[in-house]
Amino acid sequence: MVEEIVGDVPCSSLAVDTILRVGTSGMIWGICAGPYDANKLGLTGFSRVSFVGKTVGKFGFQCGLFAGIFSTTRCGIQTYRRKNDWVNALIAGAVAGAAIGAGTRNWRQVAGMAGLGSAICAAVHHTSTD
Repeated sequence: MVEEIVGDVPCSSLAVDTILRVGTSGMIWGICAGPYDANKLGLTGFSRVSFVGKTVGKFGFQCGLFAGIFSTTRCGIQTYRRKNDWVNALIAGAVAGAAIGAGTRNWRQVAGMAGLGSAICAAVHHTSTD
């Protein structure tokens, strides 16, 4: 049985848990995608190992960063608003998406990532709580 633990656990603990879980998922994705991309580039030997290692680290970091920003923002907004609804996920998704998109320094991509993150997170929250 799945229980809602947001009210019982501090936001920092939820953020660490989310970072570890989603960051690990990103690393696993990097383990799968890295060798495929290395084959496409024709890498062998140490350059292949280095490329795969960097890919694992990059995907793990990016996924963990998004998850950490999202869960911290969502928990903070939920605490402030004293409501657990889709608006929290919508705002947190926009903040996390904008933070990831800010790495490109292109305002169109920042806005696009904010909108995409917001829509996906709100949709996931809506389908998982009803």
